[in-house]
Amino acid sequence: MTTNEALINYSLRLGDTSLILGQRMSEWCSNGPILEEDIALTNLALDLIGQARTMLSYAAKTENKGKTEDDLAYRRNEREFYNTLLSERPNGNFGDTVVRNFLHSAFSLELYKALVNSKDEMIAAHAEKSIKEVTYHLRHSAEWLIRLGDGTEESHEKAQYALDDLWEFTGDLFEMNEVDSILIKEGIAVDLAEIKTNWLASILPVIERATLTQPEDAYMHSGRLNAIHSESLGHLIAEMQFLPRSYPEANWH
Repeated sequence: MTTNEALINYSLRLGDTSLILGQRMSEWCSNGPILEEDIALTNLALDLIGQARTMLSYAAKTENKGKTEDDLAYRRNEREFYNTLLSERPNGNFGDTVVRNFLHSAFSLELYKALVNSKDEMIAAHAEKSIKEVTYHLRHSAEWLIRLGDGTEESHEKAQYALDDLWEFTGDLFEMNEVDSILIKEGIAVDLAEIKTNWLASILPVIERATLTQPEDAYMHSGRLNAIHSESLGHLIAEMQFLPRSYPEANWH
């Protein structure tokens, strides 16, 4: 594998993860528990879609085969996506979404904080810009996690159930392969083992404040690196890509 091929794959990982999580968050539009949260969740989706556009455009430019960000978003099949498994998990109830966003935002923040030092100027600039957005995403989800976990008996129970369920998908966040090895050597990517240490240091105090219990590292799902996903991604992509695939020549006017 060449450095250029590794860079394309790495850019797709970052772009796909933001795209899929952004699509998930957009599903809350008009479905939020209260008006303020409806707007907040939709704004989170907009941030993520913006991040996705940057990295998918970069992947298309790096590949240099005449593709655009739209081609990569709307004309790839499920086995061509490299998003994290956690990002594709269904919204479930509001507590499920809060826990998913908390775990994922904490990971993204630590990752971007490290990637600002990337020798790839585009990735470094993307990371610097994204830190501002993801910092808010993490604060939003952390505050809600504490409110739910340390709230009523029912909200605590649902938050703990969500944490136990989604924890099984967090191992996938830190898996690495040849792509990482090549780009780490070039000073472009970062060691995810170090990111995991910082991630745990970030989330565990919040989990404790929420009076929740950290789940054990038992069975962990994986597959992202080989573009293997859950059934949920197929349904999400089918909905997301319906219009572009049905009317491939259509343009907005």
